[in-house]
Amino acid sequence: MNDTAPGIRIRPGSPADVPAILDMLDSAVVWMNERGNTEQWGTTPYSQKPGGMERVERYTTENAPHIAELDGTPVGALVLHTGPSPQMPIAPAGEPERYVRLLVSDRRHAGRGIGAALLALAVEETRRAGVDLLRVDCWAGGGGELVAFYERNGFTSTNRFLLGAWPGQVLARRVG
Repeated sequence: MNDTAPGIRIRPGSPADVPAILDMLDSAVVWMNERGNTEQWGTTPYSQKPGGMERVERYTTENAPHIAELDGTPVGALVLHTGPSPQMPIAPAGEPERYVRLLVSDRRHAGRGIGAALLALAVEETRRAGVDLLRVDCWAGGGGELVAFYERNGFTSTNRFLLGAWPGQVLARRVG
């Protein structure tokens, strides 16, 4: 386990965490929609999207999932992999990398540093693997708040892309 921000502990994830991750994703959709953001993840709860549950199940079996807990309750999830999702129009880095496939936190605990703590763990895990490059992609729409979050956490914007009409941004961080 990893101690991070006050009261937050990070542990390896497992298939038993699928319901908690789906709950966080579903509540994130509601939270975004309540703020007028229907473009980032749409309006359908993630658990009801075609392939949504299966994707989260794969995250917990084929990738490196980590769960942030507050008083024993899951409040955040991070999934690392060795490259971008095949669904995304992103070129491989051309060197070994770790890639953040999923970062989500329970919005009921916003402002407690959960996302930053999980990204700090991603940096640690990338270094531990002997890899120098950590990348992530995210929604670049709205006012750019999500891109700014990653930049505040040490990432630099690299390539922009479109997935249909969905604007995306790739960000990178050297950890070596």
